[in-house]
Amino acid sequence: MEQQLDAMQLGAVQLDAVQRGSVPLDAVPLDYAAVRAAAGRIAGAVRPVTVMPAGAGISYALEYLQHTGSFKARGARNFIAAHRAAGTLPDAGVTIASGGNAGLACAWAARAEGVPATVFLPGTAPRVKVERLRGYGADVRLVGDRYAQALAACREFAAASGALSSHAYDHPLIAAGAGTLLDEIRTALPGLDTVVVAVGGGGLFAGIATAAREHGVRVVAAEPENCRALNAALEAGRLVDVPVDSVASDSLGATRVSADALAAVREPNAVSVLVPDAAITAARRALWDEHRIVVEAGAATALAAVRTAPEPLGERVAVVLCGANTDPADLGAAPS
Repeated sequence: MEQQLDAMQLGAVQLDAVQRGSVPLDAVPLDYAAVRAAAGRIAGAVRPVTVMPAGAGISYALEYLQHTGSFKARGARNFIAAHRAAGTLPDAGVTIASGGNAGLACAWAARAEGVPATVFLPGTAPRVKVERLRGYGADVRLVGDRYAQALAACREFAAASGALSSHAYDHPLIAAGAGTLLDEIRTALPGLDTVVVAVGGGGLFAGIATAAREHGVRVVAAEPENCRALNAALEAGRLVDVPVDSVASDSLGATRVSADALAAVREPNAVSVLVPDAAITAARRALWDEHRIVVEAGAATALAAVRTAPEPLGERVAVVLCGANTDPADLGAAPS
């Protein structure tokens, strides 16, 4: 408890430096102090994660029950709350490029703060996400067929409008907000030794790995074989662009991982694994068949890593089911 209080005090010191103008919010480091500061900002605004046992030492962290249907609500709320506290939240509101989930979270958080949100998505974004975004009052703009194209349009809009530019994953406030999930899982699951996380751009992984390192918890970063920005960066020793071609690409389809994620996967408590699309589809169907849980293919990627591992990943393992903004109609299809 004393260590956590010290971390929260450091977060307050960082915010004071931001308010004095000596440190921009973009430059606040992603460390455990940032995660604890985020926990203080979002307390009462997000739903504490529910953890359920699934047998054989495995539990599911049901983060898909979070506001907006994914973990992204944590980072979005932290990002906007921090800017509000620092006096850097413009009347023009916020803008973000997203595969869908980050946009939903940004729109939800912006509505809570009473500012507009303009969300740029690839034209391939699932209809269910587009409709929900509009339900949150966001101005939705579909651009291109890849996240990178939506991001370029978002940057142009921010420069022209003065809107605050958020990011789907590559920002310390976004990752720190996502990292608050780890301490909640540890509270619900004493003795946790391993947490399994699906990785797209790396915000969730970077945040969870940062907090997990503080407590000696191992983190398994799971990616589809053909959607592997983190694994490719680790292999190359630097950030690289990768092609995106996976059943989970609508939520894990980043072409490049964040620098914070690459730094985190290089730590001794982290490991990167790849899983085939067939295993992801089978894991998603198994969640429905065995528990009547409906999640995105991206969320099922974490469970696929557990199901395809050659040996148990730990004695007390939490699998983060991170999002459920999906159309359940295709669950009837046989795994490919």
